[in-house]
Amino acid sequence: MSEAGADGVKVLLYYNPFEGEEINAPKQALVERIGAECVAHDMPFFLEPLAYDTALGSGPEFARRMPEYVRGAISEFTRPRYGADVLKIQAPVDPRVVAGTRSSVGRESLFSRQQALEGYRRACAGSTLPLVFLSAGVGDDTFMETLELAAEAGAPISGVASGRATWQEGLALLARQGEAAMEEWLATEGVRRVVALNSALALSATPWWNPGA
Repeated sequence: MSEAGADGVKVLLYYNPFEGEEINAPKQALVERIGAECVAHDMPFFLEPLAYDTALGSGPEFARRMPEYVRGAISEFTRPRYGADVLKIQAPVDPRVVAGTRSSVGRESLFSRQQALEGYRRACAGSTLPLVFLSAGVGDDTFMETLELAAEAGAPISGVASGRATWQEGLALLARQGEAAMEEWLATEGVRRVVALNSALALSATPWWNPGA
């Protein structure tokens, strides 16, 4: 990749920290090899471990346990042997299942606000690498509320690496109304969202060079 002109490497890895060694050991070995090659070529390595559980699926019980899955991935892949520079992680608790949030209106609540904040703190505590949130395709309002919860919890997040949460409505406009409509949306609503995201990060993000501050 270095010879092809790449500036860095990002790897998405489906990972369940509670699965057996016969499943996780090959995944860990793959990440370790990629990390070593990134070090050899002086390229930053962004690792995105996505939680899953084939037994639980994506239902309420999986959502309740998400802080444990995120914490398990962070605990494993912040180890120096993997050579990761940044971990791109899921929100430990989805605002849509937290009682009293804007995003939870009309939905079943699985966490109180205090439980959600503790989930953020417990999942992210002790990371020795910068952590950035992925948006997981939620709406912009929900993603902003994720950052609000992280800030309130004092979770050591260094930023975001998001896409769909910010621009997916613009892409829908491209399909329905054409390029000019999308460009207009990007110049107005798109800019507003980026400015709002930067403002939220000013309150919730920790400098990458001191992720434990």
